[in-house]
Amino acid sequence: MFSCVKPYEDQNYSALKRACLRRKVLFEDPNFPATDDSLYYKGTPGPTVRWKRPKVSLLASHRPGQGDKRGRLSARPVTQGESQECGGLLLASPQDICEDPRLFVDGISSHDLHQGQVGNCWFVAACSSLASRESLWQKVIPDWKEQEWDPEKPSAYAGIFHFHFWRFGEWVDVVIDDRLPTVNNQLIYCHSNSRSEFWCALVEKAYAKLAGCYQALDGGNTADALVDFTGGVSEPIDLTEGGFANDEAKRNQLFERVLKVHSRGGLISASIKAVTAADMEARLACGLVKGHAYAITDVRKVRLGHGLLAFFKSEKLDMIRLRNPWGEREWNGPWSDTSEEWQKVSKSEREKMGVTVQDDGEFWMTFEDVCRYFTDIIKCRVINTSYLSIHKTWEEARLRGAWTRHEDPRKNRSGGCINHKDTFFQNPQYIFDVKKPEDEVLICIQQRPKQSTRRDGKGENLAIGFDIYKVEENREYRMHGLQHRAASSIYINSRSVFLRTDQPEGRYVIIPTTFEPGHTGEFLLRVFTDVPSNCRELRLDEPPHSCWSSLCGYPQQVTQVHILGATGLKDSSTGANSYVIIKCEGDKVRSAVQKGTSTPEYNVKGIFYRKKPGQPITVQIWNHRVLKDEFLGQVHLKADPDDLQALHTLHLQDRSSRQPSDLPGTVAVCVFSSTSLTAV
Repeated sequence: MFSCVKPYEDQNYSALKRACLRRKVLFEDPNFPATDDSLYYKGTPGPTVRWKRPKVSLLASHRPGQGDKRGRLSARPVTQGESQECGGLLLASPQDICEDPRLFVDGISSHDLHQGQVGNCWFVAACSSLASRESLWQKVIPDWKEQEWDPEKPSAYAGIFHFHFWRFGEWVDVVIDDRLPTVNNQLIYCHSNSRSEFWCALVEKAYAKLAGCYQALDGGNTADALVDFTGGVSEPIDLTEGGFANDEAKRNQLFERVLKVHSRGGLISASIKAVTAADMEARLACGLVKGHAYAITDVRKVRLGHGLLAFFKSEKLDMIRLRNPWGEREWNGPWSDTSEEWQKVSKSEREKMGVTVQDDGEFWMTFEDVCRYFTDIIKCRVINTSYLSIHKTWEEARLRGAWTRHEDPRKNRSGGCINHKDTFFQNPQYIFDVKKPEDEVLICIQQRPKQSTRRDGKGENLAIGFDIYKVEENREYRMHGLQHRAASSIYINSRSVFLRTDQPEGRYVIIPTTFEPGHTGEFLLRVFTDVPSNCRELRLDEPPHSCWSSLCGYPQQVTQVHILGATGLKDSSTGANSYVIIKCEGDKVRSAVQKGTSTPEYNVKGIFYRKKPGQPITVQIWNHRVLKDEFLGQVHLKADPDDLQALHTLHLQDRSSRQPSDLPGTVAVCVFSSTSLTAV
């Protein structure tokens, strides 16, 4: 996967590190300098912030402005008593943050992290989740052994680190220097329990560089960080709206889904909505904090009882372990660290669960209490697309698109949501197929992340969403009129919007939109299905003209045929296994087989661009048999644009060309025709 990692801002980690070691200098990143601009996109700093290195093993640097935008160095040594001024802010002091810095102290753990002064509990919660997954954090922190400080080889240290994040459809390699913002020699942002451990502070700095500055991390979205760490898709669940606290069956189903995501390497977080500004980070009587993101670090069914009896009893409790990014302030209700409920669980089971009685910010709750006290859960699925896996694999279609403005309605691609019916179908459109009788479909749309900088201000997300329409089985051109809406997402001004839906076999069109027309921006569409969906963009409004059009003809009208169903079919005692075929000028559409019924509901549509409107459209019904299918009857449709009757119920007839006679059964058909090829 990481052979495709792209250097962020064209900074090549290996080349920069080699250059620093050759010149015997410590790296200073010109793209994310130790200045106010890297801290804030608005306002001014309060206390004096000093940028310091964990340990200046090689006291070397360069004057501001001596590096170019690609990070190439023109450096000189710094003398012991020297500091640097830049933009009125005192920069790297020769004083070290600590004596013996390490990337990791006693390994990596979700207990390592504390939030700091910026309101980025959402990011710290995501880091806590990440720390519990070795396979994931080793993707974010590549070559960690090579990046680790080596006290035996101080000359091999160059003050440069790099981290991988998944951004807008690709992995990027973000290079940073090791200068970190401090006040009174203390890290002011994310920091570890150990003063000597720096992995979380450095990951945060790289993420702040992506966002534009540290202040841009204030009040973000846990779902975004989880996706950036994994390349997965995030699914938000509103526990209050879903009524999970009072519906045991729904709650059990949700727990199984959460358990499955956790057991397959996904990341999960939970939070309690803060309705007002006064609610933000307000502590409830139960010990939980509003407007605060908690990492879910374990999900399991806990066996109750002691000794052999516990193995024979089937009583298990659905339990969730959570962690407060503050590293303190825990849940004090049932199953909290010192509660008597733990007497119901054997000592060996408690040890296996890692139950502690210290105020370390980590605690257990029943899933019922999680649904009662928390308002939101975010599941980040790590989508498995490997054919070698024992778990379910997904087929992913990934397409980039854009909402763009144009004066010509046929070229405009920023039509707004369905509220704006005159322009809605001017949006980008994507077609995909569900090829199984029913399939679970995951759809995610993500807008390009925006940076927050002094020059451009805060990067605001557009309100986005999408609708999914079930369309004709043979559609190849853009939609121009409403059809059955199979599903639709919420509209929200978040970076990404996700929808999980089960859909029957057929062809579908996704229309991603901004909420208001005229808004522009880039987006990434991801569609996951069990079998390849052949997802692609619909670019043309109608069949194109070609050099053969004058010889072979060009369509004169468009006809949409919708076969609703049939009644009274000839059948056996078990009923007919029938299907319908719609034929028009060499093109045909076939429905799925409806088994064991003489009154099938086909609900199948076809669209036909007709060069010879005088020729009728034929609808045939067949009975599926093992050796040879049996013809049950047919009807012919004139499909005249002047026919204002939409619904027709027609008797089936045989295939005699002279005097066709009636056969058992009728078929219900809706027909629409127009001489305007963009009428459907």
